Amino acid sequence: MHAAHFSRQLSELTAKGEPFAVATVIRTEGSTLAKSGFKLLITHEGTVAGGTLGGGCPEGPIVAVAQEVMEKGEPRVVRVHLVDTERAVEGLVRETNPDEIWVQTNCGGTLEIYIEPMLPSHRLVIVGQGGKDEIEAALVHHGKLLGFEVVVIDPLPVLPEPPHKLIESSVVDPAELGPHDYVVVLTKGERDVAVLEAISRRPVKFAGLLASRHRLKQNLAELEKHGVDPAFLKSLHAPIGFDIGARTPEELTVAILSDVIATKYGKDVAHPASAG
Repeated sequence: MHAAHFSRQLSELTAKGEPFAVATVIRTEGSTLAKSGFKLLITHEGTVAGGTLGGGCPEGPIVAVAQEVMEKGEPRVVRVHLVDTERAVEGLVRETNPDEIWVQTNCGGTLEIYIEPMLPSHRLVIVGQGGKDEIEAALVHHGKLLGFEVVVIDPLPVLPEPPHKLIESSVVDPAELGPHDYVVVLTKGERDVAVLEAISRRPVKFAGLLASRHRLKQNLAELEKHGVDPAFLKSLHAPIGFDIGARTPEELTVAILSDVIATKYGKDVAHPASAG
């Protein structure tokens, strides 16, 4: 694969903001069409976006492994045995190691393939009300320290430290959001319903609202009237943040980011909004 062509395909896949995988031949034995360095690009949907492993025979099993790799977020090295029908059946029957794959073909060689997941950055999307907000500023700072790509959507931002991306708007465009986004809403009542309704139109990893229980109850009632998906309302982290007795903006930021990080690692905790 030519470097320029491969780089272009990588850029196109990265720009989509979706997971993909790169499978690279790192070693060959015996008779194979593939050579070390051959690459295959696999989308999260399981389609081949470019490249080759020397032919179609080994690509099907590699696509299946690539999807597992993307789901777990961990690379794997597999050995693909390209053998005749009898040996392929024998291998499938006796093999217990999932990294040893037997494929029916007449090549007779073996490929060792490194499969690497390429996952989008986790984004912390902060929706502000405008003006100075110490919690918003602290979230920008600590979100960056924690390795998030920090995005701020705010009509009149007053931030001592710039986020990675700033959208100066009072409107949240659902097209700006994606499945790897952790959205924290700090709109203080005035735009809560409109912002949450917009967020509900796109699948996000986490959506949370900083609000009192009284305001939250009013917001939920309005969202129900607007026909917002009950599944979204159930998943809403509101009031956002773990109850650690936080009082200061910095302490509230710790509580909020603890909530976000718990979701990131599959330790989601029920909130009043989801508990009914």
